[in-house]
Amino acid sequence: MATVVERERKYAGGEGFVLPDLTGCGGVTTVSDATALDLDAVYLDSADLRLARSGYALRRRTGGHDAGWHLKVGAAGGARTEHQFPAGPDDVDPPAELVALFRAAARGAPVGPAARITNHRVERRLLDARDRVLAEVVEDAVEGRDLVTGEVQQWREIEVELVDGDDGLLDAVESRLREAGARPVPVSKSHRALAARLAATGAGPTAPAVAPVVDYALAQRDTLIANHPGARLGDEDAVHDMRVAARRLRATLRTFRGLWDRRASRALRAELRWLGRRLGPVRDAQVMAARLTDAVHAEPVELVLGPVPARITERFAGDVAAALDGLREALDSDRYIDLLTGLDRLLEGPPARTVGPRWVTRRVRRAVSRADERLDRALAGRPAADSGAEDVALHEARKAYKAARYAVEVRRPAAGKPAVRLARRLKELQRLLGAHQDSVITREVLRRQALRAYADGENTFTYGLLHARQAAVADRDVRAVAAARDRARRPKVRRWLKG
Repeated sequence: MATVVERERKYAGGEGFVLPDLTGCGGVTTVSDATALDLDAVYLDSADLRLARSGYALRRRTGGHDAGWHLKVGAAGGARTEHQFPAGPDDVDPPAELVALFRAAARGAPVGPAARITNHRVERRLLDARDRVLAEVVEDAVEGRDLVTGEVQQWREIEVELVDGDDGLLDAVESRLREAGARPVPVSKSHRALAARLAATGAGPTAPAVAPVVDYALAQRDTLIANHPGARLGDEDAVHDMRVAARRLRATLRTFRGLWDRRASRALRAELRWLGRRLGPVRDAQVMAARLTDAVHAEPVELVLGPVPARITERFAGDVAAALDGLREALDSDRYIDLLTGLDRLLEGPPARTVGPRWVTRRVRRAVSRADERLDRALAGRPAADSGAEDVALHEARKAYKAARYAVEVRRPAAGKPAVRLARRLKELQRLLGAHQDSVITREVLRRQALRAYADGENTFTYGLLHARQAAVADRDVRAVAAARDRARRPKVRRWLKG
């Protein structure tokens, strides 16, 4: 399997459109001669077009430089990740490795031919003064056919895909193309071919008061789906984004739980917790490995005694591998598919009750107040508390502020700058409390690593040094929390919550 990140933009050219001279755009000095290709691709999807609705495109293409199975993930016109697999001459079904990457988006349903795209392509390369290929520009004469309804469309399209160029080049080329009459295309070829059926799918209208809540929750569900392939492959950013989306969903279902059937909502929160516990060990091990490696490298060489870097590398490589195996098992399970279909039913169906904007704001205010109370209790008991109880209380406050920030984000479209300001202040509190919790965990990891090193007869000085530095960082961050708390509670920051 090959995985590439595409950065491309698409444009429509009307009758009489002529590709302009692109030399001078972002360092382009030469445009190569044109090469003609004929491409034929069959796109597969589930009966309800879940792949297309989730921003996926699965195809088997013949012709061109990269014939075979392709799975694209991401919005058209931006950065998209493409997973490529070779195809045998008689292949009808995608390979199992590819199915594992889109199974969640399809909700475990079988996929079959949905659309066929044929196009005559004229391809040119944009080169700089050193003959580096900065980008490829293609003109496509496209025919798209919905293989279920038989509807046929024809159109012209221009694609610009970066190779060694940058976004500045894309901007310059776009400006030149617009001057020549081209206009950006917001959807992929397969989406355009399936447009009529896609318009007939999806959720119906939502009451205005609850639409921001539902839209926010749907966006988090879609983030889970979008990051599924990357998380399954162990990509750090994908694991992180998927974990955050699961947290946001849990918090939203809890904060606004009166909107939905309580039993269904409670069950889904439990399943999201299960998913988070599979994502967490992968991400935590990845972050801890980087954190400790950076900490060791920051120390003078003479203070790093013994095989500290090697021990850290060995320990966390095994942890990441084991955690990733557990995550893949979860993502390949029917339980995960059931979680996603449950979210579909809850979020795409009508809410269980009708509420107004004040109810939504009241729930946001309650989430913020709950976080404030937890932090006040943690800080009030700090001087007399034992460190373990204090750490737990501060961690609980951190989790509460996460939920509060997510609730504020729900109101951001309607409340505007006041909500943005409060979310920023809550995020700062969350950052400080998070840094403290990271230090707590790091110190425990260092203690255990020191015990292992001691048992093996190694020098443990460096582990003690790093432990002390982490303790100092934690103390500094906790002292900063009180000031951040005061900034987050200023009347001008909170006033809009009284509405």
